Amino acid sequence: MYEFDYHKAKNVKDAVAIAKKRDEAKYLAGGMSLVPPMKLRLSKPGNLIDLNEVGELAGIKVDGKTVAIGAMTRHEVVAESKDVKKAIAALAKLAGGVGDPQVRHRGTIGGSLANSDPAACYPTAVLGLGATIETDQRKIAADDFFTGLFETALKEGELITKVVFPVPDKACYIKFPNPASRFSIVGVFVSKKGNDVRCAVTGAGPCVFRVKGIEDALKKDFSPKAIENYKHPTAGLNADIHGSAEYRAHLITVLAKRAVAGAE
Repeated sequence: MYEFDYHKAKNVKDAVAIAKKRDEAKYLAGGMSLVPPMKLRLSKPGNLIDLNEVGELAGIKVDGKTVAIGAMTRHEVVAESKDVKKAIAALAKLAGGVGDPQVRHRGTIGGSLANSDPAACYPTAVLGLGATIETDQRKIAADDFFTGLFETALKEGELITKVVFPVPDKACYIKFPNPASRFSIVGVFVSKKGNDVRCAVTGAGPCVFRVKGIEDALKKDFSPKAIENYKHPTAGLNADIHGSAEYRAHLITVLAKRAVAGAE
């Protein structure tokens, strides 16, 4: 590690004020996404603003139509929430499959979304359900939030405060995980609400993205058979030691079919 200034925020207003006054400031949530690259010196913030004592940023509220999750809510809390399981079972299942127990007990939804890792799970739920990301400044639609590899629509110093998910009629998340990291080699989140269908994919590209071809087919017939012949183009897909672009393209269809079959 290297030298940096540490600040413990008391509330949202305090955290944002510190960020405005300090150069190269980063918010510290669970630290699961931020600390590893700091150790490797890939990220070198001059100031860390600890959010762990900002109680107003944590918690879950379900009102029948939406599930609102505070940015500092741990993955394990979401996974074990009876209210989330009842309203959006797929979201609770997704949270329960993030990383390992240590990561789930420290990692937060806000930290995951702000980091926008290309293989993270939470972005698929946000995009796949058409959620809204609320910050200290505004509300950002899921379709406008993820902009590229580790890039989002967040402005410098802007702080995620909560994420609001609309409750779908059906939804399911299926991922093919890296056996070591548990990150998604490919992960697919499918949801249906009325006549609207959304399909979000992680692990296959620079950041999470929707698949219009699958969505259009499922709007006509929400069944695995409707997309069994879908072939995703390989252009722009990730290729590494874990899987070629062709392999990931094939997994998109396979996992989407499984997600549709398991949607509830």
